[in-house]
Amino acid sequence: MPILSSFYKPNTIEAGVDEAGRGSLIGPVFAAAVILPTDFKNKFLNDSKKLSEKKRDELRIVIEKEAIAWSVAKINEDIIDKVNILNATYLAMHEAVRNLTTKPELLLIDGNRFKPYPKIQHVCHVKGDGKFMSIAAASILAKTHRDEFIKKIHFEFPQYNWDQNKGYGTANHKEMYEKFGPSVYQRKTFKYKPKQIEIDFMNFEF
Repeated sequence: MPILSSFYKPNTIEAGVDEAGRGSLIGPVFAAAVILPTDFKNKFLNDSKKLSEKKRDELRIVIEKEAIAWSVAKINEDIIDKVNILNATYLAMHEAVRNLTTKPELLLIDGNRFKPYPKIQHVCHVKGDGKFMSIAAASILAKTHRDEFIKKIHFEFPQYNWDQNKGYGTANHKEMYEKFGPSVYQRKTFKYKPKQIEIDFMNFEF
């Protein structure tokens, strides 16, 4: 396991921010924001994609117990269809940051793009979930909360095998889509790239 950095900027309240479900064909996109103590240590903490489901679930309990503050937000598929997946991801990230009980001074964003959050600086890190503990923690919370949601809706529509494909575009998922048609959780405009629109991220009405 790699040793992740505890912080980016010393003596600063940092929140790691990451998303899950951006590439899915169904359901909400999830985002999490996590502020960890500067002395937080866990040798298993890493990018959620590199961990087993069992290990992610175990780390979720640790993170939610030991974090200074954490928050998970989701933006539903109807809004994704309305504003596109990129803007919906920003909305989810902003909502997660807004719901933190401790206000961060710096946001560490996984990826290479972000819509600036008012009055809080941010730094983007490509593959940041494999570099910084707070981003890794956010990736785990976003992933586990989304997986929990997907398991729940799987029982509504078991024919799509969402418990296995997690809503992503596997050959089997696409085959079931062709056979049964779209569910109510389908992202109808996912394959399209609608024109970007301007959004007031602080006053958006869900």
